[in-house]
Amino acid sequence: MAISKAKKTEKVELLAKELEGSTTAIIGTFTKLTVSKDYELRKVIREAGGKYRVVKNKLAAVSARGTRVEEALKGLKGVNSVAFTAGDPVALAKVFAKWAGENAEFEFKLGIVDGKLLNVDEVKALATMPGKEEIFARLLFLINAPAQRLATVINATGRDLAVVLNQGVEKEKFAAA
Repeated sequence: MAISKAKKTEKVELLAKELEGSTTAIIGTFTKLTVSKDYELRKVIREAGGKYRVVKNKLAAVSARGTRVEEALKGLKGVNSVAFTAGDPVALAKVFAKWAGENAEFEFKLGIVDGKLLNVDEVKALATMPGKEEIFARLLFLINAPAQRLATVINATGRDLAVVLNQGVEKEKFAAA
């Protein structure tokens, strides 16, 4: 069933509005995807802070004009869907790759992160990277570790002196003659 020009325009405007702030998009294709599995995929992606749409190829290309994900949505062929986010690209890639690994109906085509096109292997590699939060935690640990070690060394002198004095008192080495 053909959709009217007004409906197409409405869909293009809606997708363009959603893609406008997106920095990351992952494009995939699927065969024989059931409604329940599609619902499950949408839920997983939503929980990771992304959005998921099954797209018409020409409408997707028109919608993506002037956005950071424009290159990924040009020249698509076949049945396609796109997951996109303005947030953490690793979080989106992780949940998407995990779901795709458990469901053989779905496979990746390509991705785009901050204007850089990624092939299938790079999308899978992105999914194995640590997320932003984990990277920040590691960085803070590395920044904080030298200060903690310095404080430990500085405190060690006073602590060691107190231990020696305590042992001397216990053995009555400081008793008056």
